[in-house]
Amino acid sequence: MNQPRAPRRSSGKTKSLNSQVKLTPPKGFHPRNVHGSGYDFAALIEHTPELEGFVRPNPYGNLSIDFSDPVAIKTLNLALLRLHYQIEYWDIPQGFLCPPIPGRVDYLHYVADLLADDATSNSAIKRAVKPPKGQKVKVLDIGTGANGIYPILGVRSYGWHFVASDIDARSVSNVQQIIDRNLCLQGKIELRSQPNPLAIFNGMIKQGERFDLTMCNPPFHASLEEATSGSERKLKNLASNRLAKGHDKVSDKSTDKLNFGGQKAELWCEGGELRFLLDMIKESHAFSNQCLWFTSLVSKKENLKPGYRALEQLGAVTVQTIEMAQGNKLTRVLAWSFLEPSQRELWHQYRR
Repeated sequence: MNQPRAPRRSSGKTKSLNSQVKLTPPKGFHPRNVHGSGYDFAALIEHTPELEGFVRPNPYGNLSIDFSDPVAIKTLNLALLRLHYQIEYWDIPQGFLCPPIPGRVDYLHYVADLLADDATSNSAIKRAVKPPKGQKVKVLDIGTGANGIYPILGVRSYGWHFVASDIDARSVSNVQQIIDRNLCLQGKIELRSQPNPLAIFNGMIKQGERFDLTMCNPPFHASLEEATSGSERKLKNLASNRLAKGHDKVSDKSTDKLNFGGQKAELWCEGGELRFLLDMIKESHAFSNQCLWFTSLVSKKENLKPGYRALEQLGAVTVQTIEMAQGNKLTRVLAWSFLEPSQRELWHQYRR
């Protein structure tokens, strides 16, 4: 693919015509999300019999699990990966982040739409363009964690090629073990260890290398104390919801281990989500010609405006905020590109 020309700078400001576009989906999961209609526990148990021991009827007669039990959550994830994504082996070390698969795959579906909409400037046919599939689409996952969930779901949903990076050696080793034990992932996920805990893209994007997307779920909290407090609130909410629905009280044993887990790099960093996001934006400018779209989850709405200001100062051409509504929960994907729309369309043409 020919090198796209450098983005045109205009007084160091984002073009108002393209900036801060908000795409608000209908309430619920993305239309392509196979988890939108809930869990088929009978099918899940058929593929993962060990899940049966965690499944019980709730007071409304519907099958469910105890979402405060970390082992139940991990077993459910394995069952979902086996049934829907043909992943036979998946595991994480005790205490590491156990991600909610339905929400994680939503991120992939929405950025896939971003690539599809980007592929042509012809508005008459734009809606007919399908998300690109196959290994020609290259994605960088920043902070993949021990679960490697974005590369796994991205490979199985779209066949994309992933580079997955992390600063934690144990996380990288665990994801490698998952790849080694799933033939369908081999040759499609490349792991890179980030030796510099203060770097994000530096050292991970090689000279002359190009990515269609970068993805990231930044550390949410600013300190261990804040992370611990947030975890305790989640557990109390789980307990309150269970009691309100007529479930038994969460056992004391469950309070020692949270279903979502998480190590330092997964849950908190100096300055929290905002500091990480601003550092990512600043560093992305050095790779403006090598990445079609940079994206990141943004959990806190108040962190969007500082992000917009930073992108404006760096001359980002297009900024989009994609809202993902999952029930009553709302989270956001911030996406930005330093390339003109015509350059991005050319990028897609050369990829084919």
